[in-house]
Amino acid sequence: MSNSASGMAVCDECKLKFQELKAKRSFRFIVFKINEKVQQVVVDRVGQPNESYDDFTACLPADECRYAVFDFDFVTDENCQKSKIFFISWAPDIARVRSKMLYASSKDRFKRELEGIQVELQATDPSEMSMDIVKARAL
Repeated sequence: MSNSASGMAVCDECKLKFQELKAKRSFRFIVFKINEKVQQVVVDRVGQPNESYDDFTACLPADECRYAVFDFDFVTDENCQKSKIFFISWAPDIARVRSKMLYASSKDRFKRELEGIQVELQATDPSEMSMDIVKARAL
């Protein structure tokens, strides 16, 4: 277990699931949450390879912060099939202030635990992580 600057531990399962997503493409996405009782980042939900970006966005709570990684497949202008791993920091405006501060102060340290992140996105509202924005950031 690793500690972040905010004293937040990172559950080993977080790193193991991320490695499975990155190396084996076992998952389409992973959503992480901070368990405030034990001061630890834990896996909240994993998305199977056949799940879509809409399935992913639907599982983010409207009023709670989350971290997530999403394995985004796309085709370039040159017609090449590619994939990029996105790190998404979800902090909706209506989330508790304490929660937003906790997620913000733990983010960089947690992200460093997940080697292989290619694009970072921060969103406070679903429009800030629309498919158009994701595509534009991937290219």
